[in-house]
Amino acid sequence: MRVIGIDPGLAATGIAVVEGSALKVSDYAFGTITTSADLAMTDRLSRIYDGVIKAINDQKPDLMAIEDVYSLNRYPKSGIVLGKVTGVILLAACHAAIPVMEIAVREAKRILTGSGGADKAQLEACVRMRLNHPEPIRPSHASDALALALIGLYRNRSLQRLNADRAS
Repeated sequence: MRVIGIDPGLAATGIAVVEGSALKVSDYAFGTITTSADLAMTDRLSRIYDGVIKAINDQKPDLMAIEDVYSLNRYPKSGIVLGKVTGVILLAACHAAIPVMEIAVREAKRILTGSGGADKAQLEACVRMRLNHPEPIRPSHASDALALALIGLYRNRSLQRLNADRAS
């Protein structure tokens, strides 16, 4: 099973791929798609879309796990921008016929660290430990994307087991 995890962001979108079965990861890769504030919004969104499509074509994932859109009351415009970024990523998944799993950020933290209130450093440390990755995973968007991909891998196994139980 190959899962692509995506942490949407306008300046930097984290992207990661994990491959494995159940709780065992056999391979992984991570990085970011960056855009410059000097570009128009449409150009930035196009760059993100193109980067996601390239990753999908190169990696051929079976599933996409993406951070669900959220908005802070203090910064409603940020939520709108995040929604635009997420929209082009979901469109890329749709065009590639890849199933999508949206995961709330607090849920991702709870699943991997045991606490929905964990900070980015705690989440990164858990991801690093699960992957036996010795160095810090930077930038944090890439670490978050790895976290989402791991959860997609874990959950997909649970869904397969549930579907097999229902079929028998």
